[in-house]
This record gives sequence, C-alpha cells and structure tokens, in this order.
Amino acid sequence: MNILVTNDDGIDSIGLHILARAMRAHGDVTIVAPHTEYSGAGCSVGALHLSKPDAHKAHVEGIDEAWSVTGPPALCVMFSRLGAFGKTFDLVVSGINPGANVGRAVYMSGTIGATLSGRMGGLSGVAVSQATEDWGIMGQGYEEMLEHQKWDTAADVAAAAVGSLVADMPETATVLNINLPNVEIADLKGVTRTYVGAAPPRKASGVSLRPQPGHEGAFHIDMEWGEPTDAELDPKSDVGAVSHGYVSITALSHLKETDESQTDTAVAGMEAFLSS
Repeated sequence: MNILVTNDDGIDSIGLHILARAMRAHGDVTIVAPHTEYSGAGCSVGALHLSKPDAHKAHVEGIDEAWSVTGPPALCVMFSRLGAFGKTFDLVVSGINPGANVGRAVYMSGTIGATLSGRMGGLSGVAVSQATEDWGIMGQGYEEMLEHQKWDTAADVAAAAVGSLVADMPETATVLNINLPNVEIADLKGVTRTYVGAAPPRKASGVSLRPQPGHEGAFHIDMEWGEPTDAELDPKSDVGAVSHGYVSITALSHLKETDESQTDTAVAGMEAFLSS
C-alpha cells in the first residue's frame, strides 16, 4: 500500500509530519507537499505555464521519501499520481490541518482539495482537520493558536480511520472528510456521520478598504470577523458535531448536475439568441 501524504500548510508543518509518521503502520509513506502555505487553495493547480513549478527533495524525520513542490496541494497530488516521483499511489491522506474544514470551508479547503484531486485520478482520500482555539478563520488557525494543539489526537483518529479503509478499500474512489475538536483522546465524545453544514464556525462580518499611505488609489483590504458560531447547531452537521465534542466524518460527493429546472431561464435565453 503506497500512501501519499500532503497538506495545504506546507512541507514544514508539524501536523503534516505527525500525520505522515502515523500512516507508516498502514503502508509505504511518501510526502509530497507544497513548499509554503496554500490555505484556501481548494482544488486549484494554478497557471502552470506561468508558475513553472519545480520539486525539491525534503527531509522529514521518520519518513524515507519527502518532496516539496512549488505549487498548491492539488497540484502536488496531480504530479504524484501521474508518476513524477517514480511510484503508483493507492491512497491520499491530507492534513493535519490546524483549523476545522467544516461548513463553507469545505468548498475552499486546500486540505480537502488535495483529496479531490486524487479522486479525479481514481484514488480514494482522507482529509484530516482539527479545530483550533476559538475556531480560527475558515479552516485556518493562526500560528499563536497552535501552541496547545493536540496533534496526537488527530493523528491517532486518522490512523484508526485509514487502517479500516485500507483493510477494505472501496471499489469506487471515495473522499472522507474527518474533523475533530482539539482535545485529548479521552475527552472525545465519539464519532458521528455528518453532512456539510451551511454555516461556517465563524462568519465574516465585513470588509473594509484602508488607504495605503503614499500610494494614491491603493488600499489594504481588512477582513472583519464575528464571534464563533453559537454551539446550538445541528449535531448531525459537521460544524455542529465538532462543536459538541465529536469526531465528524463526511463522505464528500462528486460535483454533479442538480434540478434541471434551475437552468430553464438561461436555456431559454440562449435558444432565443441562437435562433435569432
């Protein structure tokens, strides 16, 4: 079993290293991760003709092979599954992300984007994220929040999930999104299957432009954030489960068409144009 481990926080992330070492019990582990942070990159691979990405060998204690790539996590996975590093992979494991990737963050998360990139090539994936103090911001935890991060809790939970998965790999590539609170193992209340919640753990409350001194017409963009979402959330949602102290596990679907009637107006307009 060849396991590809990546993240969106960069090759030097503590969470990445701890997760990779936890995966050794289940197969041969190779790290291929961005050279720097790419939080919020989603499934993007970037403009390759402009970025001209390259790869560098890296050292991670306890891991035989590690690489950094000058590009986002989805690109790391794409290069890996296309054979850039000389082997075929069976599973993508992404994380440990400091900051829960639940609610709206699921759409933007580079941690999750890496596993979706793998699924495009037929690989199952597991994304692992852990809440930070006061929930952080949209799946991101500020550096000062990480001093008391319970990395081993997330790694042990991920190892249990991956161990069960590799023992009975699904025939169809599957992506599992695992989120958990930042507590000791003994303080976890359990695990629950969840759906993707509509609300984020913390909402943006506004955006303002602040003039840059000496640069007419140029502005800094300042984000303003509200307080963490009230804990009275549906415990069956990913946001609610983690806020109530549970490990949340969500099987993420493929993008697919929805109710055809939603296209009626646009179709009518295009048909009128083409027939004119």
